[in-house]
Amino acid sequence: MKSIYNVPQGELIEKTALELKKIQSIKAPIWSEFVKTGAHKERAPARNDWWHVRAAAILRTTYNLGPIGVSKLRSKYGGKKNRGVKPEKFYKGSGKIIRLILQQLEEAELVKKAEKGIHKGRIIAPKGISLLDKVAAQISGKKPQAIPKKPTEVKKEKKKAEKVDKEQDEDIIKKPEEKIIKKSEEIKKLEPKKQDIKTEQLQKTKKPAEEKKEKPKEKVPTAAELAEKAKK
Repeated sequence: MKSIYNVPQGELIEKTALELKKIQSIKAPIWSEFVKTGAHKERAPARNDWWHVRAAAILRTTYNLGPIGVSKLRSKYGGKKNRGVKPEKFYKGSGKIIRLILQQLEEAELVKKAEKGIHKGRIIAPKGISLLDKVAAQISGKKPQAIPKKPTEVKKEKKKAEKVDKEQDEDIIKKPEEKIIKKSEEIKKLEPKKQDIKTEQLQKTKKPAEEKKEKPKEKVPTAAELAEKAKK
């Protein structure tokens, strides 16, 4: 069975509060809707199920610090009051709420009265221990504890992460260079094509000039030849 010390205490209290809601003897009174939990508070609790959460917290405290009475619990759940320009002052929590919750837990056989030397108060009962251990086992089953890593493994992971970052930086630097090289190669490939086109254009322009040169020149008739043709 897992101990309550090996699980998150906030989650333990929340899960225990859900279990306490199933017990009929633990009920919030009517005045719990508007009452403050102490003189140091300015407003009533915002949560609707704050009574069962406080009962679960008190049950856990009796498990850890029992035997414990109302006076010590009042100091535990007290706080500093904001008094404006005056210095803050510590006030104890409400004794009525704590006393009634202890009575309800005792009625449910989760705590019991006991004396250990000078100390008097409530201690956790066997039923309360089994309830808390059951909740702790549920939490540990849902969230197994992670095995702590060795310092050597942590160093290796850091080195791997640094290598990956360096490679990414190198890729970023290389990419523009690769683009420039590719463009230059493409330009070189296109240059012979451009030269071929220019040669073809030159050949086309030369052909009509050559044709003009090859054509024989027509002879212009003289005035005597024209006169003879007219006589005929």
